[in-house]
Amino acid sequence: MRRREFITLIGAAATWPLAAGAQQPDRMRRIGVLMGFAESDREGQGFVAAFRDGLQKLGWAEGRNIQIDYRWTALDKELIQRFAKELVALQPDLILTQSAPATAELLKQTRSIPIVFALVADPIGSGFVASFPKPGGNITGFVTMEPSMAGKWLDLLKEIAPRVTRVAMLFNPATAPYAEHWLNSFKAAAASFAVQAIVAPIHDTSELESVVAAQAHEPSGGLIVMPDTFTTEHRSEITSLAARYRLPDVYPYRIFAEFGGLLSYGDNLSDNFRRAASYVDRILRGEKPTELPVQAPTKFELTINLKAAGALGISIPPSMIARADQVLD
Repeated sequence: MRRREFITLIGAAATWPLAAGAQQPDRMRRIGVLMGFAESDREGQGFVAAFRDGLQKLGWAEGRNIQIDYRWTALDKELIQRFAKELVALQPDLILTQSAPATAELLKQTRSIPIVFALVADPIGSGFVASFPKPGGNITGFVTMEPSMAGKWLDLLKEIAPRVTRVAMLFNPATAPYAEHWLNSFKAAAASFAVQAIVAPIHDTSELESVVAAQAHEPSGGLIVMPDTFTTEHRSEITSLAARYRLPDVYPYRIFAEFGGLLSYGDNLSDNFRRAASYVDRILRGEKPTELPVQAPTKFELTINLKAAGALGISIPPSMIARADQVLD
């Protein structure tokens, strides 16, 4: 999606009226939530907390006027299928979903129950919506980042590690069906920086070390991680391996830097869940998903991990530290 379309959608969102003051419904409403994380995942719990907080500010509270049924899939394909069927069978007023695989499975199960997705990278390419302004069908939601962000990550990597000449982009094809768009952007940016672009698909955690080790086998290597549910779920393993093999690394979300990654730049995921609450509110009050345009991120943040930089012998430019939203010691 082009930057011009992002700006148009963000501008339109600013003009929408708040619905918190609208009359409360006279019956308990039911919401299904299908998450890609394991229930024990701290970040996943933080996302649903942000969603509940957004709902509460709009007048909805669990046990008073809404009931929320949570399902946690831990990226298990069978659990995604089973829990999607379970939630649809409950006939909720609406279902919130997190990831592309979960969203795809829900759409197989229902074309009538409204669906709001909170974290999907390419809803058009995935076949979820017809367009951003007019999604069509029973679904709408919030995207993460546009594929051109791959160029920004490479730019940041070269700024902090100018000697890097070989960069791998790590992703899982099963949880990143949109990967081709990101890889095209990555390869184009790599050519402009005279950097060798290496496509690094992985299918499970057993492949992680061999891929990272291969990238570190020759000098001047670097690592960029594509945003997808698998890489986010396994952020601890990925950042630990990058540190062990001394690879300068750039990530899409702050949580990677918090787990020891060198640098991250991307949208605020919790903010997506808070904003998703506004769409849930509007649908529960009578609006249709097809009337609500898909929205782009509005908050981006740069996070730098100085401890990781020191371990790699990298001196972060003062200009970059001044731009950072968060600097971790």
